[in-house]
Amino acid sequence: MPSTGPDDRLPDQETVLNVNLGVLGHVDSGKTSLVKALSTLLSTAALDKSKQSRQRGMTLDLGFSCFFLDMPSHLQASYPDKKNLQITLVDCPGHASLIRTIIGGAQIIDMVLLVVDAVKGWQAQTTECLVLAELTSPYLVVALNKADQFPPPERDQLLEQAAAKIRDRLKATRFANAPIVGVAACVGGEKVAAASEDMSKLEVRNETYNMETLVQTLQDKLPPPKRTPEGSFYFSVDHCFSIRGRGTVLTGTVLNGAASVNDVLEFPTLGLDRKIKSIQMFKRQVQRIQQGDRAGVCVSNLDAKLLERGIAATPGAVQLLKGAIALVRKVPYYVGTLHSGSKFHISVGHTTIMATVTFWDLSVVNPVDTKPSKRYVGSSSLGGDADMAGLPRMTFSFEEEFIHQDDLLESLDGQESLLHWALLDFQIPVHCPMDSLVIGSRLDTVDNSTGSASACRLAFSGRLMQSVDPGKDISKLRLYTPKERRGTISRLGDPHKRTDDDKLVRYEVFGSDLFKKETNMKAFFGMKVQTERNEIGEIKSSFGTSGKYRVFFPAGTEAKEGEPLILRFKRF
Repeated sequence: MPSTGPDDRLPDQETVLNVNLGVLGHVDSGKTSLVKALSTLLSTAALDKSKQSRQRGMTLDLGFSCFFLDMPSHLQASYPDKKNLQITLVDCPGHASLIRTIIGGAQIIDMVLLVVDAVKGWQAQTTECLVLAELTSPYLVVALNKADQFPPPERDQLLEQAAAKIRDRLKATRFANAPIVGVAACVGGEKVAAASEDMSKLEVRNETYNMETLVQTLQDKLPPPKRTPEGSFYFSVDHCFSIRGRGTVLTGTVLNGAASVNDVLEFPTLGLDRKIKSIQMFKRQVQRIQQGDRAGVCVSNLDAKLLERGIAATPGAVQLLKGAIALVRKVPYYVGTLHSGSKFHISVGHTTIMATVTFWDLSVVNPVDTKPSKRYVGSSSLGGDADMAGLPRMTFSFEEEFIHQDDLLESLDGQESLLHWALLDFQIPVHCPMDSLVIGSRLDTVDNSTGSASACRLAFSGRLMQSVDPGKDISKLRLYTPKERRGTISRLGDPHKRTDDDKLVRYEVFGSDLFKKETNMKAFFGMKVQTERNEIGEIKSSFGTSGKYRVFFPAGTEAKEGEPLILRFKRF
């Protein structure tokens, strides 16, 4: 178990490896009590800090806290200079109306702790939490919370029955073998949240059940986190406050790159640059932070009221997007068709805005032989986002032609979870970097009395690939609709014996019924037609004045009079 004594010495931050553990679950599943039972050190954004949240007994915002463990043996080889593991707990709200906040939290995590009420079992938002987990991390542990509500003589049997139902839900996901641990974060009932502003008056029952097993499971299953200091610095800010005489402190998580004291940060939504005065990681001063770190960054001359949430980044690294082309995939749990031209809630980081979305063909990236495409350009440097969602980075060209689609295709030739291109036309411009994970949702269906949605509202995930101005660039898209016309062979040319197989074929035929009398035939010269035998011919000239035409077959044709000639073409 993590140590909880008030006099415990904090480990040297240079020897600490930080891992972000996202705590997700349905509303009232006991996430915050579980986090409280695990935590030894609280950040400024920890454990239901808002008065409203405590009164209602549920999380309204992201909470951050941490505990320390010895470095597990399976991570020591990857990080020989680290002696301790800092598990940063990201407590995400479970209320359906707060899905925007949940999405923001899910994108900064390395591993997921999915909290399920052992008595109630799988619930509506549990599915949405599972979707977010699949999009953001390949690692998951399930905590079957409130196990104390089962009578002790029957507890093991009832927990196993509950776990079996969870395994059935997980069997078709990447988490089929995820460990499931029965626990009680607060034996005898959840925390009693006082209405007081004084957090010290928050009453919490200290007795727990089986938490040691949960901590050991987390320690054993923690993956080597993906960390690199390379690339532009990108800091997801989730809380902002002022300290008199010192400056403004931004707490958040480093999604990319690294930053040091005296570096300059840009706040793109404010149009401001500010120098870093100091950096703190859970009450310890540090000189530098990098991808994956949870930290507080102090700057001067910044009004904290202007930035409760947002972005701080390397100057010039974050674009203001009016629209974007994204690589997207439908969420399989979403029930319904994704129509081109429909509006969706688009979440990127802590921002959720409306966008009109147009989907189109991506068959070039869904080959049946699954050979690697030259268009794949490697993986992103960002951790826990589009790479984890299985969305490759690809090049997009306005020179290519794509099939227009009224709807996103859910399957093709037996393949499912197809990739598509999508144009996102944002209702208002948004600041975000390329490669960001975006999630398209329909967030209108929520029962506010229960905090539940009747079905999964997360519709698709995507990776931002290219900035566009929809007003100007949409005309550049070469989207076409396949069309087909059918004519008739009205007359055959002279027969010839084909040299390679001695078959009697015609190299020239004459057709009708494709064009009207007044049609300008020259526009169709050179276009290909084919017979029902898939023999390919080329329209060479008109024949007469009634819309007839002459077709040449380089390899000959065995077609007969009266058989169809098929003209396939693209309408842009």
